[in-house]
Amino acid sequence: MFGKFLVVSLFLVILAGLTGGVWGFLTLQRALHQPLQLNEPQTLVVEPGSSPGRVFARLEQQGVLEGGSWLRRYWQWQMKGAVLHVGEYALEPEMTAAELLHMMERGDVVQRSLTLVEGWNFRQVRGALRNAEQLQQTLPPEMSDAEVMAALGYEGEHPEGRFFPDTYQYTLGMSDRDILQRAHERMAVVLEEAWAGRDEGLPISSAYEALILASIVEKETGVPSERPAIAGVFTRRLRIGMRLQTDPTVIYGLGADYQGNIRRRHLQQPTPYNTYVIDGLPPTPIAMPGREAIEAAVHPADGKSLYFVAKGDGSHVFSNSLAEHNRAVRAYQLQRRQDYRSSPAPESTQ
Repeated sequence: MFGKFLVVSLFLVILAGLTGGVWGFLTLQRALHQPLQLNEPQTLVVEPGSSPGRVFARLEQQGVLEGGSWLRRYWQWQMKGAVLHVGEYALEPEMTAAELLHMMERGDVVQRSLTLVEGWNFRQVRGALRNAEQLQQTLPPEMSDAEVMAALGYEGEHPEGRFFPDTYQYTLGMSDRDILQRAHERMAVVLEEAWAGRDEGLPISSAYEALILASIVEKETGVPSERPAIAGVFTRRLRIGMRLQTDPTVIYGLGADYQGNIRRRHLQQPTPYNTYVIDGLPPTPIAMPGREAIEAAVHPADGKSLYFVAKGDGSHVFSNSLAEHNRAVRAYQLQRRQDYRSSPAPESTQ
């Protein structure tokens, strides 16, 4: 009789264990495959120091999901070694809890992008950084450009032209400093590669001078295919000691005084950047050149042209002699269309 009791008891224990196991399995499956209770897309922010348990508990308190403790156990038991990545996660109404777990395991955080545009100056770069969504601001507007460069570890370096124009991805927690560091490192690599493969006999003696020349080419060019030809004109002028006489350098030297039109007095106004009155290159770049402008500066097009004039549509007419150039000026500048611009519009402040 006693043995029969033991058998029954053992059977009941096993049955209870199996029942509990089945119940636990089914409960876990329900927790994993439940759709998130969302009526519209929502962003989940996982901050530094967060744990899966705290994240699931928060979502449960918000009514987004149920069974947060079961999800925590699943992360501990079935996803051993998984790292909870910090950042923002895009939650969709049709998403299941299991999909959320694996998204967090992969670190599929929201990626934002910031584009630094070819031809921008450093003031415009700083403005774009300030306006970037969810980008941590560590370089306040009251910091001078010199202070910003010192904060980045480039003390004494002029910022203009030192940052490569491109689209940069960033995630929550990244800062304006991170973007600038990446852009600076990228420009250094691109410039070094271009300078190493430069043409022989250029009238520039350093990679930095190539950067200065490239920035002028960038600002002078509305048609990308003309960059080598523009660079060729400036290269030939430098070779023979002829002044560059390029409007974008004058505009840069005027700073906030430039209101959209260059006057004769501006061309005669002495500034370190007025290439109508100084010889050679200005002291620094005047904008961020892209890769094509840098390549044009170190591989200028051959030819004899020493002059060019804007046609008003972004392209130029190139001339070998002053007489030819004067005819082109009369054709394209003295008979201006209503929409003609010989100089760029004032740059927007951001």
